[in-house]
Amino acid sequence: MTWTIAGSLTVLPALDHPELLADPVAKALAGLDSDRVGVAEIDPDLADTAAFCAHYGSPLTASANCVVVLGKRGGTERFAACLVLATTRADVNGVVRRRLDVRKASFAPMDRAVEQTGMAYGGITPIGLPADWPLLVDAAVARAPELVIGSGIRGSKLLVPGGLLAGLPSAEVVDDLARAVSE
Repeated sequence: MTWTIAGSLTVLPALDHPELLADPVAKALAGLDSDRVGVAEIDPDLADTAAFCAHYGSPLTASANCVVVLGKRGGTERFAACLVLATTRADVNGVVRRRLDVRKASFAPMDRAVEQTGMAYGGITPIGLPADWPLLVDAAVARAPELVIGSGIRGSKLLVPGGLLAGLPSAEVVDDLARAVSE
């Protein structure tokens, strides 16, 4: 597949390079249409979206971030993941809180997110998340022809079509999940 958003990245077939993937990601990719998923090695110090885009020439508008949310209601905890464009922020206290049916929702603490996903902080991706977690995908992500997302580690990125992400087993496409980042 030809990736128009790759910038200076060298994109390889993801399943051919498990060393560039977190274990849960590699396992999940085996069950997907992986011909439509590429992986590119990057400098781990440049894994944060803004630094990555600036260095590798990939457009910020074609990057999506996966955030882990923890909600609580009556002593019960509920994890979920939200996938939003990098130019937006997930509406955690509104849309996400209501979807999880919790009284309070916030970003999960880093150590809990890493422990629960088996992925590196800053590289958490929707592919390979725990099967019982809801994956809330912003409608703009689902419509995107190509996106750069995490690979489960900080040393690489995945390139995928938005439709593949919207079709993940626990995914639910949500209108207005994200809000534009105010300048």
